Amino acid sequence: MLVNLQTILKDAYDKGYAVPAFNVYNMETVMGVISAAQEAESPVILQFYSRLATTGIAEYLLPVVLHAAHSASVPVCVHLDHGSGFDAAAIAVKNGASGIMVDFSTLDFESNVANTAKAVEICSALNIGVEGELGHIGVAAEGVSEQYTEVKDAVEFAKRTGVSALAVMVGTAHGRYKKAPVLAIERIREIREATKIPLVLHGGSGVPDDQVKAAIKAGICKVNFGTDLCYSFLDKIFETDRKTVAIDLFMRGPTDAVKAFALDKIRLLGAENRA
Repeated sequence: MLVNLQTILKDAYDKGYAVPAFNVYNMETVMGVISAAQEAESPVILQFYSRLATTGIAEYLLPVVLHAAHSASVPVCVHLDHGSGFDAAAIAVKNGASGIMVDFSTLDFESNVANTAKAVEICSALNIGVEGELGHIGVAAEGVSEQYTEVKDAVEFAKRTGVSALAVMVGTAHGRYKKAPVLAIERIREIREATKIPLVLHGGSGVPDDQVKAAIKAGICKVNFGTDLCYSFLDKIFETDRKTVAIDLFMRGPTDAVKAFALDKIRLLGAENRA
């Protein structure tokens, strides 16, 4: 069943687990994630990058995602990831997204607040929750910043924007890490206690399991997985016999690989049997 961002995160916030958010790119990745979520009876977020919205790909992809969400026996949020601005957010809403992330984290604090608050105002009229970002979460290839989101800034940001969820910079980055990250668990706990809103961990791919569990215990309610989902799919593609030319048959293995990956993360996050 299709639900909005604030609904799917409230249960996680109240009960102390995290909802897995998987970036999907095509029908097979959607099928793999939804199959895993239904088998594990887990809520799940299917999200898509901003560029898929702004390049027109989402117009082809989202009908598949929405069909999966409406047909699923578990709660599913369809979410824009790292919305690069109002254009991407508008396209996502137009095409059926039930959650929106707007990422103005590269701007100064006041501009980030103003733009995020505007997105919240617009989306709230449509009952769509908004995720903001405070502290720019960069790419792993450039190293992981040791500058973390400040508690006082998070409190002010949450109060002035009204976001349903907040992505914080606490020791992660996007992509594959050169070495396993060590998260600022105490900072997560401090921000959670001060803001009292669901917190989001970006760059979940490659974070050690014990760090993920500690982050959830400290207050993380949503964990994003993009890079490792791609590798699970592509690794199986490269292993598949080229003699199989019927694409639906060729894609069975990669789809199953995505399902296996998603099941592993659902269980890691404590989301199994939470639907």
